[in-house]
Amino acid sequence: MDKDALANWALANGWQMIAGHPSLTKPSAPKEAIVRMVLKATVASIEIKKPAGKWEKVSSESYGKILADQETGFPRGLGLDTMSGMAMLMEDNKNRAVFAKLTSRS
Repeated sequence: MDKDALANWALANGWQMIAGHPSLTKPSAPKEAIVRMVLKATVASIEIKKPAGKWEKVSSESYGKILADQETGFPRGLGLDTMSGMAMLMEDNKNRAVFAKLTSRS
């Protein structure tokens, strides 16, 4: 996967652009990023915001080693599938985005 493919996947799966990065928010504060995907020229990184407000890089990989799952399109190799609580946070953000679209049409 390349930078654009990762960004497109993230935005299609509940991540939102906050401060120029695809980001996940916590349910109680949906405008404040707590996880972000930093997409640089040759590598993608996942950073988590610590309680003190500083960002900590928890995984990083070159685009050539990040592969989309053939069935789901989920990016493998960046560690999103192995981080504790990440699947639940991504699901919550995706559901919130879907319901926001539904209520805006009403």
